[in-house]
Amino acid sequence: MSETRMVDVVVIGAGQAGLSSAYHLRRTGFEPERDFVVLDHSPGPGGAWQFRWPSLTYGKVHGMHSLPGMELTDADPARPSAEVVGAYFDRYEHAFDLRVRRPVDVTAVRPGSDRPDGRLLVETSDGDWAARALINATGTWDRPFWPRYPGQETFRGRQLHTARYAGPEEFTGRRVVVVGGGASGTQHLLELAPYAAATTWVTRRPPVFREGPFDQEAGRAAVALVDERVRQGLVPRSVVSVTGLPLNDAVRRGIAEGVLDRRPMFDRIVPDGVEWDDGQRVEADVILWATGFRAALDHLAPLRLREPGGGIRVEGTRATADPRVHLVGYGPSASTVGANRAGRAAVRDIRRLLAGEPSRPAAA
Repeated sequence: MSETRMVDVVVIGAGQAGLSSAYHLRRTGFEPERDFVVLDHSPGPGGAWQFRWPSLTYGKVHGMHSLPGMELTDADPARPSAEVVGAYFDRYEHAFDLRVRRPVDVTAVRPGSDRPDGRLLVETSDGDWAARALINATGTWDRPFWPRYPGQETFRGRQLHTARYAGPEEFTGRRVVVVGGGASGTQHLLELAPYAAATTWVTRRPPVFREGPFDQEAGRAAVALVDERVRQGLVPRSVVSVTGLPLNDAVRRGIAEGVLDRRPMFDRIVPDGVEWDDGQRVEADVILWATGFRAALDHLAPLRLREPGGGIRVEGTRATADPRVHLVGYGPSASTVGANRAGRAAVRDIRRLLAGEPSRPAAA
């Protein structure tokens, strides 16, 4: 059995949130491998971006914000975003000598109540770590959300989630039902419609299209709505879910051509399609679930952080149930710019914790 290694801080995840946190640890005097370690389960740099579909070129990405200390410049808009961001993250990790360990799976984080030093115990596929503080930056990509509907198991066609979307060509000649009113749903629909034999768009709520620029004031208001849920211990909604869909030229064309003709959510799935209670029926070969993701937090279960509302109550980035634990890229910081700010705030609060100073809300 390998010896448990000691560090001040363990960072779990090397996407935007994890790299931002590691940068601020490094910048404020923490040494990688000696004072902190970054663990990432992905095969290479890029966070969740490395798994995005090839047809999602960098020019189609909405609001990718550069990491702190190094701008992402001169990116080819026609190049797949997975390649652009993966290469950028790789350069970033080497430029700041962050020494990310991968692939490492974190299986559990335990409170360490049986340890004389009171450190958190981080159990991984590469041995255990004992840490005085934890920055969790695991994002959502590993937990695609699949809604359940009557008859789902009877469908004879193909069902897939956004997480397994590889591009529009695989839908050639197929009748496709796209489920979901977010950015990925509309992007998929607009992209695959020219290839498919027919498309149907269904959402639980009518889509809200946003005209005009999304300024800082609108951004702050959207983040505040998400932050309020997190403070109440509720499952966070994504920032995108409260901002609406940008009404750009591609969306306008989709509306004019009838591609973005939304129907309410169906009531059941049948072997050859979907049905509504009013008797409407659509035949389908494929159901594409663009229904979002949930926070990947199962490894934190031994800490018992979840509230009755299903979420983790967080002030700034700090879990109120355990001040040693910070969630970056969760709730209001689940955006590229939000993750950057939250990484800085978490490190600031952790420095106070390790110095024995009173904790204050680490506002992102």
